[in-house]
Amino acid sequence: MNSRYRYTVIGAGMQGTAEAFDLVQYGQASRVILCDIDPGAARRGAERVNRLTGSDLTVGIRLDAADRKTVLDTLSETDVCCAAAHYALNRDLTDLAIEAGCHFCDLGGNTSVVQQQHELHEKACAAGVAVVPDCGLAPGLGNILAARALTRMTCDTIRIRCGGLPQDPKPPLDYKLVFSISGLTNEYTGQCLEIRNGRVVELPAFTEPEDIEFPEPVGKCEAFLTSGGTSTGAFSFKGKVQNYGYKTVRYRGHYDKVRAMIDLGMLDLEPVMIHGLPVVPREVFHVLGERKLLFEGDRDVVVLRVSAEGWDDQHRNAVLIQHMMDFYDDRTGFSAMERTTAFSAAVIAVMMAQGDVQPGVNTLENAVDPDRVVRELALRGIEIHTDFRIQA
Repeated sequence: MNSRYRYTVIGAGMQGTAEAFDLVQYGQASRVILCDIDPGAARRGAERVNRLTGSDLTVGIRLDAADRKTVLDTLSETDVCCAAAHYALNRDLTDLAIEAGCHFCDLGGNTSVVQQQHELHEKACAAGVAVVPDCGLAPGLGNILAARALTRMTCDTIRIRCGGLPQDPKPPLDYKLVFSISGLTNEYTGQCLEIRNGRVVELPAFTEPEDIEFPEPVGKCEAFLTSGGTSTGAFSFKGKVQNYGYKTVRYRGHYDKVRAMIDLGMLDLEPVMIHGLPVVPREVFHVLGERKLLFEGDRDVVVLRVSAEGWDDQHRNAVLIQHMMDFYDDRTGFSAMERTTAFSAAVIAVMMAQGDVQPGVNTLENAVDPDRVVRELALRGIEIHTDFRIQA
């Protein structure tokens, strides 16, 4: 494989390190710069990638994503920038990437930030820069599989159900952190965009629980509305489907426990006064949650199911189900969530490097060939299974 593309990954946490690894393995990389405001995290991430890949292509550097000049200087020597930092940085990083003439993708997760990125569309077009937000798992791969369903049949309803779960659930929430806790509470709060009866609607997050079951070892679970999972899909698929929505999957009992904490105000952002000092409840939850939900050594599993109902080309009632179950990788030490999120984003980054994504700020579900994404993930050991059946 020829090595000719230069990548910069901003954020050397769980997802950024996994993304750097994938880019070295599959991205024809001549160089990968792994950046973080914590130089130790950047160095450790780069050393891990180099050890796993048997190369010296990855360099870890300190970078403050809020330092515009330093970011601009770094990106000016980069073909593709992959943002794996906090979603609040993505709008400004997009602007800097465009200015530097560098393609840009991120893991998204906050629809209002994504909408701000789309305001830079004309600027990106003029610069010949491709931008694709929301390239992770959900939003991300779920949107791509929804678009793939629409290439197979006429869809009335598309439902995405996705979750990262511990293989060995433990109290207090039968859940382990597999990405940033601030990203988790972002999903559990705010508004969800869905298509219902042909209209785009906003619904409150952490509502509408339902029972759902997966093959062993996952078994019986529950799913509920969370924000960000549909992202731009709610607008892209309007007029193409009557119903489109996303729910997060957890083991049974998780919903009631967290719902009680939300109702008590534990995820509120408005400070409360305690002994004369302002305290933000959500920040307290973040500190306590990281202590109680980071189970070192525990292995995880990711489930994803995209169900489409509609008609085939002979106008017969049909159902198409695309499903995936991925597990912690003992060889590399990457979690299932890192694999399915970071590797999915890396697939898009490589497409951008190869010139296969058009300039401008693109919606993920319209930016790439979904069948190609499925094939690329299969090369990484992430299998998307497809079941199609005609209903009587």
